[in-house]
Amino acid sequence: MSETIAVFPAPRPQIRQVPLDRPWVWLAAGWRDILAAPGISLTYGLMLVAVSWLAIALFLWLDFPYLVLPLSAGFFFVGPFIAVGLYEVSRRLEAGLVVDGETTLFAWRRNPGQIALMGALLLFFHLGWMRTAQLLFAIFEWRTVPSWDRFMDLVWTSSRSLPFLALGVGAGAVLAAIAFAIGAFSIPYLLDRRNSNMFEAIATSVAAVRINLRPMLLWAALIVFLVVLGMVPGMIGLVITLPLVAHATWHAYRDVVHFEERGRD
Repeated sequence: MSETIAVFPAPRPQIRQVPLDRPWVWLAAGWRDILAAPGISLTYGLMLVAVSWLAIALFLWLDFPYLVLPLSAGFFFVGPFIAVGLYEVSRRLEAGLVVDGETTLFAWRRNPGQIALMGALLLFFHLGWMRTAQLLFAIFEWRTVPSWDRFMDLVWTSSRSLPFLALGVGAGAVLAAIAFAIGAFSIPYLLDRRNSNMFEAIATSVAAVRINLRPMLLWAALIVFLVVLGMVPGMIGLVITLPLVAHATWHAYRDVVHFEERGRD
């Protein structure tokens, strides 16, 4: 049997320990949510992909190609915030409520101040990663801004590509690990508990990751795999993989975080 460990005094959240293979159950539940609300879920994913295309086109037009990859990594940093509407879809499906475009787009209104603060914190990590990428290019290009040709040469053919990629991946991994720990369940928590605050949500998320380290490592690996897989065909695959990850994240939260008195509304 699974063991429940108290994190805060009752009726504060409690963390359930789950088996290693539990992320597959979350993905299956997420897929069922897509099938239950395909129009809302896939439209949401398409909107996110369209915004990403516009941002990438803008960077290329401004001749900042070295920011394209760090921008793409934004899905791992701010993904929990931009997926808040999809969490609301899963929440309403679970509660037997009507799912529509308005409630999806304005889901943040359930706890606007705290969700905004959490989003700002995750954005801070993403901006930190982009700034780190700029510094790495400054180091390896002797403070020159690379054109697209120079960028591809540096990354794939230059003798400096290996240390560049090693430092970039290492720095990104550290920032991503911290962002994952604090953001894994924070936004679903704030959406679910309308009177909660960001600090309580972060503490709950970090505790949930720490107590379920092995399944959460698998879950993080699955997120990376699905997002990268969605990016391969010109990012169009994200139309499906982003909603899948978002819906599954809601079910992960509901599976791991429990309350003695749920008092949900």
